[in-house]
Amino acid sequence: MRMTLSVRYLVAPLLGALLFASCSKSELTPEAPVAATALQNVSAPGFPEGFETGTKTAYTTGSVTLSSGSWTLNDALIGNTTADAKTGSWSTRVRNSGSLSMNFDLTGGAGVVTVAHALYGTDASGTWELWASANSGSSYAKMGSTITTSSTTLSTASFTVNIAGNVRLQVRKTDGSTNRLNFDNITVESYGTGGGGGGTGTGGKKFLFDASHAELAGNADWALDVDSGITPRYPTPAASGITASTSETYWTAALSSWGVALVKLGNSVENLPSGTAITYGNTSNPQDLANYNVFVVDEPNTLFTTSEKTAIVNFVKNGGGLFMISDHNISDRNNDGYDSPAIWNDLMTNNSVQANPFGYSINLTNISETTSNVLASSTNTILNGSQGAVTQLKFSNGATMTKTSGSAATPLIWQGSASQGNTNIMCLSSTYGTGRVVCITDSSPADDGTGSAGNTVYPGWTELASHAKLHMNASLWLAKQQ
Repeated sequence: MRMTLSVRYLVAPLLGALLFASCSKSELTPEAPVAATALQNVSAPGFPEGFETGTKTAYTTGSVTLSSGSWTLNDALIGNTTADAKTGSWSTRVRNSGSLSMNFDLTGGAGVVTVAHALYGTDASGTWELWASANSGSSYAKMGSTITTSSTTLSTASFTVNIAGNVRLQVRKTDGSTNRLNFDNITVESYGTGGGGGGTGTGGKKFLFDASHAELAGNADWALDVDSGITPRYPTPAASGITASTSETYWTAALSSWGVALVKLGNSVENLPSGTAITYGNTSNPQDLANYNVFVVDEPNTLFTTSEKTAIVNFVKNGGGLFMISDHNISDRNNDGYDSPAIWNDLMTNNSVQANPFGYSINLTNISETTSNVLASSTNTILNGSQGAVTQLKFSNGATMTKTSGSAATPLIWQGSASQGNTNIMCLSSTYGTGRVVCITDSSPADDGTGSAGNTVYPGWTELASHAKLHMNASLWLAKQQ
């Protein structure tokens, strides 16, 4: 990242099926799940639902037309006061034993459903549940566990619904108290239809962009989309609306160009929101790494936990793609004592799976230059892939890397005056097990210059023609699409 930022530093998924044989809720039982290796589709039509359209200002039961369809709000309204926790301008507010009920069926079923929730104002904790119906509302079954809301900050609860065919959903407040809860940004994955908009076509892969390690700290916006300071799992508006002519401003964050470009090629993209665990092989986590092809982490600003490091290394070992982006030395945006070079080095040297699994280390350096010192190889698809030839790379304050002698790492781009050896590396690739890794040691080239209100970012993505080509070619190589 640019030196001008230095001042700112100081300040098959689960395939269980629910069969509705009659109106009896006791008969709604899931089949045993299988390994989470198949991939779910992206958002159902009309979702995510952010309650930004439609008006309901009273708690009296009534129906309102939202972007996803008609909903009945019982003892609930749509609020926009300062006490309403929300992304965007509006969210629902529910009291007593109120509920939010869809009046329409999703014909593509529902896989994973997520709901953002928080306390209203200074109200005390409350509980709520997600229920689903496969018979147009004649009967409902509870999905997952009862959720307790205890924070005024929105967090996301996930439910593995896995119902094929028609399905409608209902959010029920269950504590019966006058304490009010806010609900917002409801997402629904279509279930098992083998298609879907915005990136689930033939050959499409799933990309997960980490936002769980303070990637928004300081003046950064290293996510696909940020809505009022919140990174939703599914960027909004829905990826299904992206066409060949869609601008990157369709989403709001510094990596939106990257995400939109991936969707245009038939892939799907998600954020891993703050507070969500990084796991591998945990079938109860709908965003477990086993459900994705590529994990992108742009300038993490908090250390990975022991279990997270194990998950990431095993994900690569077993065939996943990892895109690592670092920044320069002394780039600790959240002042916790760790910057991204130290955080990445800790993952590689201090994990329970394999010491130095990828065959390189990130140096505690700070360089700024534009280099044309690129590996000459017509067969390397990161440098000469389907997205074009890479001829330059510009660092606006980044680090360098050193390859371990004899390792699987392949240096791709060096500092301009350096020999093409094992030091002074600015971009490289590597393999570990059956997986792949790419590392670029500056966050500037991926920055598309757009971000949340109040943040100042820079158009590195378009600053050199090679930047988009490099990141896109590397993404497709990691996904084993080229």
